[in-house]
Amino acid sequence: MTGKPRTRVAVLFGGRSAEHGVSCASAASIVRHLSRERYEVTPVRIDTDGVWTVGRDHQEPAGIDAATLLDMTRDPAGPRPTALESAWSALSRLRDEVDVTFPALHGGHGEDGTIQSTLDLFGIPYVGSGVLACGIGMDKELTKKLLADAGLLVADSVVLHGADYDDVSADERKRLGLPVFVKPAREGSSVGVSRVDDWTMLDEAITTARKTGMPKVLVEAAVRGREVDVGVLEYPDGRVVAGPPLEIRVPDRHSFFDFDAKYQGETVFDIPADLPAAVTAALQAQAVEAFRVLECSGLLRVDFFLPTVEGVEDLVPVVNEVNTMPGFTAMSQYPRMWSAAGLAYPALLDVLIDTALASR
Repeated sequence: MTGKPRTRVAVLFGGRSAEHGVSCASAASIVRHLSRERYEVTPVRIDTDGVWTVGRDHQEPAGIDAATLLDMTRDPAGPRPTALESAWSALSRLRDEVDVTFPALHGGHGEDGTIQSTLDLFGIPYVGSGVLACGIGMDKELTKKLLADAGLLVADSVVLHGADYDDVSADERKRLGLPVFVKPAREGSSVGVSRVDDWTMLDEAITTARKTGMPKVLVEAAVRGREVDVGVLEYPDGRVVAGPPLEIRVPDRHSFFDFDAKYQGETVFDIPADLPAAVTAALQAQAVEAFRVLECSGLLRVDFFLPTVEGVEDLVPVVNEVNTMPGFTAMSQYPRMWSAAGLAYPALLDVLIDTALASR
């Protein structure tokens, strides 16, 4: 170890979204893989009530899991502060005591620009995209509009904005066809998503989507074909590159890549996907274009479909969704894509942190 001071990194996790548990798992993996020779690591928990707790570093990171991370951020003794009091106290400390934050937060109040605007207010650098890109990237309707305007293909959909606008007309139903997928407009990890194979199922699917607290819902045409993800990474010198495509093969017992398929470890990821070189190049180019159109920073995962039309593979990419803070668990696609490209998990974290420090 040299005499160079360690970079002080705060890893934010938890939060008030439906993806609280996923965030805890992502953060545990990040904390476990950050080199203690290079970094001084402070975990910061945001509980489901929005109360912040600044934890302590752990000098033996190898065994850290989500439970250990929670133990490292136990609530202090004394009266429980309000969410606002705890946030102000924690952010004031982070402003003075850390060099950069890694907001390993997924879903609302974390990945949607909320936490990014707060960190900007306190002048605290952070990994990943800023307020605008996170806000747009979290909203499936706005993402589709911007990407389509840039010439990228997106799946057809109808947007339902509230009780007075919840009718999918006969013409729209004919255009979308069946099945359709009903999604909260601002949620991730397939939380609240339903597959609808008969229009009589639509109302129940909309109700399920709205249980996440998101009034805006997408009714989206199914794209039959292969599901392929591409990770985008920005380097400190400004280079933006796409990694090898990853194909998702979901077990037959799942009707789509739902929450359980994502996190129960049964789904198979083929990295790199077995694709013609021209298709791989097109996927990578479109992923980088999406990164630039949405004005992202640091990282992005772009999820594509490669349609099959009447039994014939079209192989023209259709953008499904984007993710400005993809999962970082041991099973998550983003770190696995870069590992397949020769960039090991700890080195990937180094790039993300160095880019954050260089660009803020």
